[in-house]
Amino acid sequence: MIAETVCSAVAAAGLGVAAVTAYRKRFLKATRIAAYALVPLGLVMTGVVEWIAGTAFSPMAWAGFGVLGAAWALFATTRVVERRRGGTRKERKAAARSAQADAVAPVASAPSLGAGSGQGSRPASRPAAAPRATASDDFSDIEAILKKHGI
Repeated sequence: MIAETVCSAVAAAGLGVAAVTAYRKRFLKATRIAAYALVPLGLVMTGVVEWIAGTAFSPMAWAGFGVLGAAWALFATTRVVERRRGGTRKERKAAARSAQADAVAPVASAPSLGAGSGQGSRPASRPAAAPRATASDDFSDIEAILKKHGI
């Protein structure tokens, strides 16, 4: 009963402020104030205020809010743990499979390519000099490590 009276009084005061604002030739602002003022009146007329007032003083409703809060805390906790572990089990397996597929193959050395054509081929006892690593080769190892960790 008190909540309905308060909402009705707020609506009447808001409509009064809107009338004063309209008198000052600020019609757009007055219309917006009138819209806000009519919201509490509409809530009273639909019975929402009575329902909210009944809920606010109900111990069963507060227990329900407590249960909802506990459920939300459990969901948030599991999400934090998943992020620390790197996702769900399915996501970790998929990441492991993709990391294996994306693994960088080592550069083949000259002896493994087979003997050359005779001219300019080196003796088998002396391996070919390792090719100079380029900037992209250096970063490929780093990329593989980052992919492994899911970053």
